Amino acid sequence: MKNLDPIIEQFLETLWQEHGLSKNTSASYRLDLESFSEWLPTPKAFLTLDHFDLQSFLGERLEQGYKVTSSARMLSCLRKFFRFLYTENYRQDDPTLTLTSPRKPAHLPKSLSEEQVMDLLDSPNTLDPVELRDKAMLELLYATGLRVSELVSLSIDNLSLRQGVVRVVGKGDKERLVPIGEEAGYWIQEFFRYGRAILLNNLQSDVVFPSRRGQQMTRQTFWHRIKHYAVLAGIDSEKLSPHVLRHAFATHLVNHGADLRVVQMLLGHSDLSTTQIYTHVAKARLKSLHQQFHPRG
Repeated sequence: MKNLDPIIEQFLETLWQEHGLSKNTSASYRLDLESFSEWLPTPKAFLTLDHFDLQSFLGERLEQGYKVTSSARMLSCLRKFFRFLYTENYRQDDPTLTLTSPRKPAHLPKSLSEEQVMDLLDSPNTLDPVELRDKAMLELLYATGLRVSELVSLSIDNLSLRQGVVRVVGKGDKERLVPIGEEAGYWIQEFFRYGRAILLNNLQSDVVFPSRRGQQMTRQTFWHRIKHYAVLAGIDSEKLSPHVLRHAFATHLVNHGADLRVVQMLLGHSDLSTTQIYTHVAKARLKSLHQQFHPRG
C-alpha cells in the first residue's frame, strides 16, 4: 500500500468513519487516488487544479485504454474528494461541479488548420530564453503528437537528437519511439545553445524543458502558455484544449494519407478505435472542401 498525501489519507479515513464505506469500496477509492496522485505534477497539485486539468486527466485515461466504467468510477471518486477539499476549506471551489461523465469521443476533437498551426508556432519571440523554450516545446508537440504530460516530463535521457527520436514511456511501461523531424530538432538545439542554461541559472535538471526555477513545468503552466500564443496568433483560445496540437498532429497526418495504424502507434493509443476518430476529421474536411469548391456542392 502506497503512502499518500496526508490530506488524501484524511479523506479516506473520513469515508470509512463517517460514511461507512465497505472495505472493498474504500480500497477502490485508494487505488483511484493512487493513480491520480501519480499523475499529479507535484504532491499537492490537487489544491490548485482546475476543471480543464481534471477533464484532461480523465481524457488521458480513456486514451490509455481504461474502460468507460473505470473512468466513471474515477470521476465519482474525484467528485467526493474535491467536495471534501471544499467543505474542509482546503480549496475555495469545487472544480468537479462542471465535469461530465467520460465517454469515448463520438464528436470530432477540436483541431487547428495547418495555417493556424503555423501562426501559433511562429508566435514566440525566440530572442527571449523563455519563449525560445516555448517555441521548441510547441514545435516538438506538433511534430510528435505527445500528450502535454509526456512533453513536460520528457527527460534528457529520452531525447536523441542524433537519431531524431524521443522515447516515451506510457501506461504499463509501454514504450514508443516517435520521430521529431528536422524543424523540431533544430529548435531544440537552439534552445540548448541559447536558452536552457540561462533558465537553469547554474541549477541541475533532468527534464528537457525546465521552468524558470529549474524544475519540471506543470501541465497547467504550459496550457496557459499555449493560450497566450493563441491570442498572439489571432486564434480564439476558448476553442482550444490542452491537446490541440496533439489533435492537429493526428488530423494533419490522416489528411495527408498516413496509415491509421501508424498514427495509432505514434499517438500511443492502445485501441485503434480511439484513433479512428481522426478519419472522421479527415472526412469532414473533405466534405467541407467539396461543398466549398464543387459546382454542385
